[in-house]
Amino acid sequence: MAEEPLIALRGVTKVYGSGPTAFEALKGVDLDIQQGDFVAVMGPSGSGKSTTMNILGCLDVPTAGSFLFRGHRVETLDRDQRALLRRKYLGFVFQGFNLLARTSALENVELPLLYRGDPKAERHETALAALDKVGLKDWWDHTPAELSGGQQQRVAIARAIVTGPDVLLADEPTGNLDSERSIEIMQLLTGLNRDSGITVLMVTHEPEMAAFARTVVHFKDGLVDRIEQNAPAGTAAGTAAGAPA
Repeated sequence: MAEEPLIALRGVTKVYGSGPTAFEALKGVDLDIQQGDFVAVMGPSGSGKSTTMNILGCLDVPTAGSFLFRGHRVETLDRDQRALLRRKYLGFVFQGFNLLARTSALENVELPLLYRGDPKAERHETALAALDKVGLKDWWDHTPAELSGGQQQRVAIARAIVTGPDVLLADEPTGNLDSERSIEIMQLLTGLNRDSGITVLMVTHEPEMAAFARTVVHFKDGLVDRIEQNAPAGTAAGTAAGAPA
């Protein structure tokens, strides 16, 4: 018996506007994402990839069709229920690091725990553990201005994983980084996926970054155009495909 996907989209459409000016961003998307996969989402501007990621992140809802998360129909949830799902199961990483400028790395990572109402001592311990996972435990008291771009993105990733999410959604996470820092971030995401079992969904326009993913979903004209399977990064085939060991 086939394993039920963690996430399933069935006939998902998304229409913005109405009447003659209506724009159909998604035209009936079908997509399965398995628990523990590392998925890169690619496609030209206007292909529907960002709209799909917004729906998967519970930031938007389909016009029609079904979005199932662990078998539960997300499109039937109200705004507060979607916010709860987002807070409990999802973590987000963006191209712009979105860190608070005047607060330390530790305080930035603690924010989701503060919103959740965790006690102060517990917040500190959990946030330090998350910083340790991204290799920045000793930088806990530094502000973003005292960190490199790559280190700031590591803090942002620590903030995204501090609540122990099932899914990490990363929107162009290497877009503001040079090649060397980009590879470091991709290796970090690969390690979190492998060692912590976090399902990673990443939008990227860079084939070199997509080579780190196991599954590459290509969007075109509001539909899934094709799905490719990569050799895992670090294997001989993965290295040949452009993913350094």
